[in-house]
Amino acid sequence: MTIPPHSPVILQILPALEQGGVERGTLEMAEAITQAGGTALVMSAGGRLVPALERLGAQHHTLPRCGSKNPLSILRNAGTLARFIRQKNVALVHARSRAPAWVARLACNRTGTPFVTTWHGVHANNFPGKKRYNAVLASGDRVIAISQHIGQRLTQEYHVGPDRLRIIPRGADITQFSPNAVSGQRVHRLGESWDVPAGVPVLLMPGRLTEWKGQRFLLDALARVKQTAPMTPWVCVFAGSCPPGHAYGEALVAHARTLGLTEQVRFAGHCQDMPAAMTLAALVVIPSLRPEPFGRVVVEAQAMSRPVIVTAHGAALETVQHGLTGLSVPPGDVQALAEAITSVLHAPPDALHAMGGAARATVLAHYTTHAMQQATLSVYDELLGTHLHKNEPAPFQDQSVAG
Repeated sequence: MTIPPHSPVILQILPALEQGGVERGTLEMAEAITQAGGTALVMSAGGRLVPALERLGAQHHTLPRCGSKNPLSILRNAGTLARFIRQKNVALVHARSRAPAWVARLACNRTGTPFVTTWHGVHANNFPGKKRYNAVLASGDRVIAISQHIGQRLTQEYHVGPDRLRIIPRGADITQFSPNAVSGQRVHRLGESWDVPAGVPVLLMPGRLTEWKGQRFLLDALARVKQTAPMTPWVCVFAGSCPPGHAYGEALVAHARTLGLTEQVRFAGHCQDMPAAMTLAALVVIPSLRPEPFGRVVVEAQAMSRPVIVTAHGAALETVQHGLTGLSVPPGDVQALAEAITSVLHAPPDALHAMGGAARATVLAHYTTHAMQQATLSVYDELLGTHLHKNEPAPFQDQSVAG
């Protein structure tokens, strides 16, 4: 197959286009492929983000049961995909999740198409057969890890060598997540909707309501803060929705009531305007109990020049320099988290300003969407001999970094 140097057809495949980091990464790469002159195709079972994808100039093709783990569905979809690859002259397939990766692996084997995978998630291998199921994400001609943490795991557990492994961190959209990009009206409107009293510091915990994200851990720490510093005002907003059919959200509300935190805690559900939420926040807390594969919300908060507190494991050890660009505490250590929160609430404004400035500078240097897009395009170029990647800085002049 002869591929024009600037216009390959590149297909990304994932279970659905609803919401989440995998979906956002897919849209970001569809945008980059289109802007570089290629043709961006996405195959999934569909979802709410299809119109946003198509506005970027990409094409969506529906594959029913795209995320099914059923072997018969995988085989059937692999045949469909192989025909699609031939019909559309697809030059490369990029898989972002395990079941679709099995579909893509089989189809690419049949058609001789280059195959790229990205390992996004935790993907434990704690029961028989799970490691083999996971291994498809380590089988690409190039395997993208979203952090050094994930890269080490791929090397140690799945024996992905440096010839195939590429470390490409996720990034923040630094035009959207910029202190200068958020109007006071947006912040005021959000504060009113959350019933935040004027002048009271807001602690923000963004993330879906699920046990390993650490909401209960944070509530326990907040009870200690209230006990040890009863005169210090604050409100904590949990911005995230609970998965359908789960009772964890109700359990958190009950736990907050038991701890006497009802008046100081808000369970706000999904937040549509996270840049405004982070502007409103005096502190962003990401207290995950399990290692985060990357944790995009951490770098988004840092891009907003906000102090962050994270738990010291996983990719958070890469994105947060303790004492310089944020604070880190041992996972599950309630007293340490309470002390870190209290230290931020009592810190001098100039110290918090310096920390926020250092955090944003680090994001601009290492963790931008543009850098992720260009690095991924260079992976495509390696396999296709194309020239999609442009060795140029992001088209953005920052005016927000503290001096």
